[in-house]
Amino acid sequence: MPIPVALVAGLHRSARAAAVDRLLRRHPGAVAIHHDLRDIGAGRVERVVRDVSGVLDRAEARLAHGCVTCTVREDLLPELLRRADTASLLIVDLWDSVEPRPVAEALAGAEGVRLACVHTALDAEHMPVDICRGDRLSEIGQAATAGDQRYLAEVLARQIEYAATLSLHGGGDEDTELSTAVLRHLAPHTPIVTGPEVAGAALCVHELAERVDPATAQFPAEAQTGEVTTVVWHRLRPLHPVRLFDAMEELVTTTVRSRGRFWLANRHERMLAWDAVAGAVSVEDAGPWLAALPEAAWDLVSPARRAAAALDWNPIIGDRVQHLVFTGPDLDRDRIVSLLDSCLIDQTDALPGAAEWGDLDDPFAPVLDLKESA
Repeated sequence: MPIPVALVAGLHRSARAAAVDRLLRRHPGAVAIHHDLRDIGAGRVERVVRDVSGVLDRAEARLAHGCVTCTVREDLLPELLRRADTASLLIVDLWDSVEPRPVAEALAGAEGVRLACVHTALDAEHMPVDICRGDRLSEIGQAATAGDQRYLAEVLARQIEYAATLSLHGGGDEDTELSTAVLRHLAPHTPIVTGPEVAGAALCVHELAERVDPATAQFPAEAQTGEVTTVVWHRLRPLHPVRLFDAMEELVTTTVRSRGRFWLANRHERMLAWDAVAGAVSVEDAGPWLAALPEAAWDLVSPARRAAAALDWNPIIGDRVQHLVFTGPDLDRDRIVSLLDSCLIDQTDALPGAAEWGDLDDPFAPVLDLKESA
């Protein structure tokens, strides 16, 4: 029988340690494995194995390529299988800035193990501040590779939004109250629990992915909790690429977290993904709209993808939609909505259809076309 594996992620080491310790105490015979990646740029990784009594083993793993993927493939999976016969539960205590998704998907495809928990532990005092920080991981000593250019807030958002459960540790009552409010906006469908719990059945990584992938994501609804605000912008007309590009700086710098799916008038068949946190924004091609595919191809997409398209379906434009969500403190909803509305194609553009829209100048082309051809 495959041994259960609990994945515990989190930028905040003390919170993550508290969550791992809870699992060790609650599951006699459990073993936790942690890879310290601070010297991964030099190809060195320290593996630390411990149980409830303390450290059982400490060893250096040398990797051919200094990356998280290599660590999982060359050291973590073999170590899990070595411990499987004697441990009741295997806990993967992820390095600070490692995102849980790639590790969860690697574990889900491995023989002999059952992914039973994907959890992110957070420090209640630091999380509301860190989600607003524009620091790169390399600037604060938490990079996962030598060339890691990710931002702290970017990684924190992905750790929060992908996890099946979340927990808050440290801080006072006011910190917990604020952190809970922030999490209710960033990940409203994810339970906040006392600590990680081990599921009886294997978690489905496809379902976890569908919760965050732009075509199927469960975006937050419009809400106001104290000073924390979420604004939802939902429209059916296409966006003018130049107008949107010019508006992006204000939209990103005046909000903390924003994401969604949208369509540009000159890219009529392509769904685009918007992902921004703490002033850094990414726009990527997320594949074709369902309406742009032949009907015979619909059976090849997931039920979640078809369901998401059905919710947005329009008899003229299909599932093409503008669905962007912005979260931050005391957001000016009217300003965000009016700014985005001003970016839409309107009658004054005198463009009768998608063929003419294709001739529009496109400042997104250097990024989108480069990624499409890569």
